[in-house]
Amino acid sequence: MPIDQYFNYLQDSNLQKSIISVCLIILVGITKSLLKRVLVDRGKKLNKNYRSQVNTLNNSLNISLVFFIIIFWSGEIQQFALSIAAFMFAIVFATKEYIQCFIGYFYYLSARPFRIGDWIQVQEGVGEVMASDWAKITLLEVDLHSNSYTGKHLFIPNNQLLLKTVKNLNFLRRYCMNQFTLTCEPLIDVVPIVEHLEKRAEEYCADFVDVAERYKSVIEKRMDIEFISVKPHFHIHTNQFAKICITVDLFCPVEQNLAIQQAITKEFFEIWHKALKNEEAVKKIDIFNTAENDA
Repeated sequence: MPIDQYFNYLQDSNLQKSIISVCLIILVGITKSLLKRVLVDRGKKLNKNYRSQVNTLNNSLNISLVFFIIIFWSGEIQQFALSIAAFMFAIVFATKEYIQCFIGYFYYLSARPFRIGDWIQVQEGVGEVMASDWAKITLLEVDLHSNSYTGKHLFIPNNQLLLKTVKNLNFLRRYCMNQFTLTCEPLIDVVPIVEHLEKRAEEYCADFVDVAERYKSVIEKRMDIEFISVKPHFHIHTNQFAKICITVDLFCPVEQNLAIQQAITKEFFEIWHKALKNEEAVKKIDIFNTAENDA
């Protein structure tokens, strides 16, 4: 190719815009990578949550890049739009899901129903918010029964934020309302056992009761309602099979709830079996004494 033709080829406005656009995309990608590394290193050094800042950085640069390219190519886009005006309705109909996701992202930015790092529930999906962009929300799945991570990722389209109920479960991250039920046969009086377990439960919770009280105050102040009791509660009732049920309510740290539940359960059945053996021994003695008296 002659040199003059080569320079004429380079003077094409569309080619120049294409080169500038590609260079801009590469520059934004490099800038994003460098700034992300700085934020991550600083967050790890200061032991702070850096994911929210990284997510904001990614979304800001991506949106800025998209708007700049749209403005930069506005003339060509306008000509293209005029040429397909007859097919515009079909295009909007075909991309309505993406448009809803984009609108859902702006709803998220304006309403702020949750933030990066919060625990949320959308329909059956429960997890910690890892990242968000104009198309989807990324969650790290959480099992509510054990309040632990499953290792799975959930990807929820932003249009679900407009169509489904979003529950913010962030107050369950550190402390949780743990409720479990102990069931036994109605063979002995369990009231003395429950009174003993109430004292033991307070001993189990003594190490974190002050922190739990402060955390309870923060949650109730934010939600403007009082519904949490730091003191352990025991409720005796029966079920449809005429069994005795003891329901226990505990407000405790997430990482200790299963350990405390197992300790209370173990102690209850140990005392219950000992009391049952003593009851049977007393009955045998009474039967023996009655037999001697009759003789």
